[in-house]
Amino acid sequence: MPDLDSISILTLWTAIAVYAGSFIAYAFDLARRSSATTAEVETPVLVAAGGADARGAGSPASGTAARGTGKSGAPRYIFARIGTALAILGWLFHLVSTLTRGFAAGRVPWANLYEFAMVGTLLIMAVYLVVLTRIDLRYLGTFISGLVVVLLGAAAANFYVSVTPLVDPLKSVWLVIHVFVASLSTALFALAFALSVMQLMQSRRERRIAEGVENAGPGFLRTLPNTVRLENMAYHFTVVGFIFWTFTLIAGSIWAQDAWGRYWGFDVKETWTFIIWVLYAGYIHARATRGWRGNPSAWLSITGFTAVIFNFAIVNVFFKGLHAYSGLS
Repeated sequence: MPDLDSISILTLWTAIAVYAGSFIAYAFDLARRSSATTAEVETPVLVAAGGADARGAGSPASGTAARGTGKSGAPRYIFARIGTALAILGWLFHLVSTLTRGFAAGRVPWANLYEFAMVGTLLIMAVYLVVLTRIDLRYLGTFISGLVVVLLGAAAANFYVSVTPLVDPLKSVWLVIHVFVASLSTALFALAFALSVMQLMQSRRERRIAEGVENAGPGFLRTLPNTVRLENMAYHFTVVGFIFWTFTLIAGSIWAQDAWGRYWGFDVKETWTFIIWVLYAGYIHARATRGWRGNPSAWLSITGFTAVIFNFAIVNVFFKGLHAYSGLS
């Protein structure tokens, strides 16, 4: 009979395969959006409490379209629905894999790089699926599912380590709090990053339309909100993520005092956590007080998330320090 860790590995690769199916379905959805006629174009909308539609500025969507049906009552965006269904199924396998890993280890499953990747990608997909209950962001499905497949697949293939006991500095309640909150903020930054990429694409399309260019960009962009709406959503996700990241920084300092007798020591991991905080603080400050909006705002958001990925994939692997808990030899 396989042990719990073997079950965790099996269900994790199953989750990756299902997520890949979700990525393909969402890709077909973008192709369907690109080939839609002008009359068929539907723009995702914010679904307010009670089922009312709160459309973004410039959105042409009608209430009927927002509920996913056309004049004939035929369902719209069938591939997006399939992609979402597969994303939910993949997330359930992913959750089982994470839980069985935790039970096998007898602790929370985020004590090394492999486990952190499991939990981080689990929360990225969880935040995306939860947000879908309020805002139709299925046009981000290809990006989110693809990101999770790449990160989770890379972690499963390259970062896997067998279950090992915790080293002494990790035997703290702050392991539960600090790492979970950091993972949650990363998930919110991922959504903001995806929206910022779409904002840049939509901005280029709107600029080319203003110049009179007929084929202004990929056709699916016609079904997206305008740049102002995309930027506002990215900003809101970033603000919430920044609050969690600030708590991560503070909690890490308290944990460092408990483990090593000092709040701050310019360890490479501590330094990069602070760099990320500064980048997002600069983004929020520049946009809120300097009116630095549009493409510069989007690039700041993208730069911030690039630093997050660098912190995860490069700093954790190649830089040694007091936070060298990747588990890799």
